Amino acid sequence: MGAFAIGTTEFAAMSLLPFFAKDLGISEPVAGHAISIYALGVVTGAPLIAIWGARFSRKTLLLALMAVFAFANGLSAFAPDYPTLLLFRFLSGLPHGAYFGVAALVAAGLVPREKRAQSVALVMVGLTSATIIGVPLANWMGQAFGWRVGFMIVAVLAMITVTLVAIFATHDKGDPESSPLRELGALKNPQVLLTLLTGAIGFGGLFAVYTYVASILIEVTQVSESMVPLVLAIFGIGMTIGNLVAARAADRAMNRTVIALMLWSAASLALFPFVASNLVAMCVVIFCIGAGGGLGSVLQARLMDVAGDAQTLAAAAHHSAFNMANALGPWLGGLAISAGYGLTSTGWIGAGLSLGGLAIYLVALSLQNRTETLLSKAGPASK
Repeated sequence: MGAFAIGTTEFAAMSLLPFFAKDLGISEPVAGHAISIYALGVVTGAPLIAIWGARFSRKTLLLALMAVFAFANGLSAFAPDYPTLLLFRFLSGLPHGAYFGVAALVAAGLVPREKRAQSVALVMVGLTSATIIGVPLANWMGQAFGWRVGFMIVAVLAMITVTLVAIFATHDKGDPESSPLRELGALKNPQVLLTLLTGAIGFGGLFAVYTYVASILIEVTQVSESMVPLVLAIFGIGMTIGNLVAARAADRAMNRTVIALMLWSAASLALFPFVASNLVAMCVVIFCIGAGGGLGSVLQARLMDVAGDAQTLAAAAHHSAFNMANALGPWLGGLAISAGYGLTSTGWIGAGLSLGGLAIYLVALSLQNRTETLLSKAGPASK
């Protein structure tokens, strides 16, 4: 439910972009900054909260983070102007990454090691199902009653989450031996940094297109606004299926799964500009782009493998990286649109970002293989 609430606000804000841009009297590329500022809040909040909160009970952290999330989204619904909306979107983003990171650790701790990716994927089903149900619902209600209702819905979902976590989440005592220095130790590990960078660049492709899907449907595909929620739901179905299938594959062959997903995303995004004028073909490609979103759970599981004792920071930092992509993709897409290349140019931007993420991951694998080879030659003493 927590992932559902977070996923609804993260993606619904993108789908409501044309409507709050019009209401607040700003252009759509400028309105896209509201998406980027939320992502900046995630990027800022996730590592800071993880570093200082690792010693506390994970259940307590989940409760506090979701309460702040509910309050900030409620404020967003009543923002009187664009600068104030930016402030409240930034505050809404602060708990996002830490909540997902802690929730993933709780889920992974309940299953055997060989099923961790699938366990994380089940948490992420909350986010992906939000793209099927929550986002289209928020978009539809935003069209019918005003964009502010979309943020009100999220605030209610977040308060329901607080109640459910209080009742059902596993009780724990936290880790009194945890310290900021131990958590920061994860950032000395090149495999952690390269995995995070893979997500920060590679995921940008998905967001470069998704942010402007509503505008493309209305202005390029020339469908009615009532069709937008349906296409968004198709994206969500693709993301949900991709998430579950990729996690199962990753528990068997992690690296091959990552490489396959990033090639899949690059190809789907490169096709996007060619099909944007045809609704049926666009729906097929949007489904494929959504399926590439399964990369999130896979990278989260890899971070658990390489982070050592600094699990909380690594898990939360994954969502910082994810939202750096959320900031980077719309920003680069907006630049391309503002430069006169058209709304569909976001597909080319997205394909380039996916290939960039793949290149970084291949560097990580090469470095890992080189290190393992050196250790093997050095003998048991060095190990």
